[in-house]
Amino acid sequence: MTTATAVAARGIHKSFGSTRALRGVDLALAPGRCLGLVGRNGAGKSTMVSILSGLQRPDAGEVTFDGEPAPPAGAVHAWREKIATVHQHSMIVPELTVAENVFLGRLPSRRGRVDWSSVRADARAVLGEWGTAVDAAGLCRDLSVEQRQIVELARAVAAGTRVLLLDEPTAALEHDAVQRLFARVRQLVDSGVAVLYISHHLEEVFDICDDVAVLRDGELVLSAPTIALRTDDLVNAMVHGTTTPTTTTVATPPVTVQNLVAPEVDSSASSSSSPTSAVLEVRNLSVASPNGDLSGVSLSVRPGESVGVIGLISSGVVTLGRTAAGTQKADEGDIVVGGRTLPPGDRAAALKAGVGYIPEDRRMAGFVGGLSIAENMTMSVTDQLSAGKFGILGPRAVIEAAKPWAESLALVSSSLKQHVDDLSGGNQQKVTVARALARGPRLLVAITPTRGVDVASKELLLQALRQAADAGAGVLLATDELDDLAYCDRVLVLVRGRIAAERPGGELDRAALIAAIEGVAA
Repeated sequence: MTTATAVAARGIHKSFGSTRALRGVDLALAPGRCLGLVGRNGAGKSTMVSILSGLQRPDAGEVTFDGEPAPPAGAVHAWREKIATVHQHSMIVPELTVAENVFLGRLPSRRGRVDWSSVRADARAVLGEWGTAVDAAGLCRDLSVEQRQIVELARAVAAGTRVLLLDEPTAALEHDAVQRLFARVRQLVDSGVAVLYISHHLEEVFDICDDVAVLRDGELVLSAPTIALRTDDLVNAMVHGTTTPTTTTVATPPVTVQNLVAPEVDSSASSSSSPTSAVLEVRNLSVASPNGDLSGVSLSVRPGESVGVIGLISSGVVTLGRTAAGTQKADEGDIVVGGRTLPPGDRAAALKAGVGYIPEDRRMAGFVGGLSIAENMTMSVTDQLSAGKFGILGPRAVIEAAKPWAESLALVSSSLKQHVDDLSGGNQQKVTVARALARGPRLLVAITPTRGVDVASKELLLQALRQAADAGAGVLLATDELDDLAYCDRVLVLVRGRIAAERPGGELDRAALIAAIEGVAA
């Protein structure tokens, strides 16, 4: 192993109010090696990335590049010369061309003017090295998720970066796209680039990383070559001997809170529904959508039943979830909840009918970042919590209603008054799930609910969905991750917008399921 260091962080401390995000962390990246950084949500990974990217200044400690002090925090251009970061959420400017995004902030010029012919030619050359057919002159808004990620990687390559941070890069990629990404990362590592790879998928860490470091509660608790470790070693380091994920239980919020947040269901809808009838019926649904088309899809979900729908991202799983939740209009077919057909694409009507919703993109649709944890968790039940003649909503009532959910989902925060924007991605997801459950929905639609969540928190979230079903709700779980199906009663496989297979829940034959998802078998 080479002893050279491309970037080193020594004795890094960082606090946000009373929350100590990092506590004396030492981390070093070597040229030509890929270091995996893992840890539970709230462990300090995002804070470390922000410090290594120059976006935040540590309270104590230092960052060096090739032994020289790092630029001042906030000196964006100086940091870009040292290090490139590909974030989980795309930083591409959709209204600019691919070429403009590749050379964003450093467009080549001639005699004081941008040399557009050079911009396009140089972008084509860089993209050509990746063996991609992305059009340098095309707008980024028309690209797929994988193509946008290629553009971000091409930007780093074009800048000549020798240090690359990849923050959850596979979160929105299908299996084949992940393998293509890994091939590109290996190219960079082989060329001498130092790579920091952050992921919740431990199998990816073993696949792509030479070394691994584990953060827990802001401290570095393990650092070793990947070849010397097993998955259990990483999990144990992450949870430090707490109850293993397979036996973790979720505390049920007090009955008083459940009574406060009973679902507001239209009486005309409930009158035609019996306890044994389907809470959700999808009838001959066809939708044209950038998230994957649907063609003649029909299915049902009974009260107390959890139905998983799995497929590639392009198969239509997201489209199905959105349509059932009332956020996507259908071209043909009906969504029937509690015996009543919902107006197409009407989220307000779906909410009134008792449909809870966990969207696939928490940042865009899951929470309001500038509001507190408590305000977000109780957003769907403010009418139930308001008191008095004038419907006054007291801060204490909001906090008290949110507490049981924060406790049951093991939320990590300084207080329930903390802004959701300041939480880690996994804790933001817990807030999103709590908001969807708070009203006691008769139907819960969850789309990829564990994306970007650590192994222990994933189990908590999945058990929360299972408990909603055990309490009588119907659950429609649309996902592209096999592990999400652990508590489903039935599993449907979508292939190219059609239901290609159905499997009973319980112990799933993963090989057969993967084959069905890939369209190899049905």
